[in-house]
Amino acid sequence: MTQQNPIRVMIVDDHAVVRSGLAAFLLAFDDLDLAGEASSGEEAVRVCEHLQPDVVLMDLMMPGMDGIAATKVIRERWPQVRIIALTSFKEKELVEQALQAGAIGYLLKNVSADELGAAIRGAAAGQPSLSLEAAQVLVQAFTQPSAQSHDLTDRERDILALMVEGLSNAEISKHLFVSNSTVKYHVSNILSKLHVTSRTKAVALAIRDHLVT
Repeated sequence: MTQQNPIRVMIVDDHAVVRSGLAAFLLAFDDLDLAGEASSGEEAVRVCEHLQPDVVLMDLMMPGMDGIAATKVIRERWPQVRIIALTSFKEKELVEQALQAGAIGYLLKNVSADELGAAIRGAAAGQPSLSLEAAQVLVQAFTQPSAQSHDLTDRERDILALMVEGLSNAEISKHLFVSNSTVKYHVSNILSKLHVTSRTKAVALAIRDHLVT
């Protein structure tokens, strides 16, 4: 990009002080231009429709429509708009959800001005960018056993699904036409394979990692 064709950047954050800081940052670069601002996901979609900026700096944790939902909508409607998630959070689930929604970058708000500028230029050119922290959690996710590799049998998955529904061992026994001792045996195996110590934790893990339908 040349100075005659600056990269048009839109800032989305529910904190006015953050938007002001990012706007001031953009003024320091001749090749970056503040196209507009939004304080929520809903507003971001509305403003994007009119401005259709080159790059959006998207906060993720906002009331109402969050940044991930807004990213998904914007990318579906205007696929040419590049979105960089700019957040204070580095949890694996957030990184994965942002990238799956269509974000081309994931940066933490402690990023330096030069790094952010480079990421914006890269995003405009179609080049992805990840903060070191975001890259690390993705690497850990790939190198650790996945949620689907607990080696649960089909019967154990059936029982886990009923546990998620809140059924007791006795109720599961009646539902599956098996003995109570058989259910206890399977439940014990499920807890062991999921590396948890209680039914509650097994249910929470099953819901979080989508182990059952």
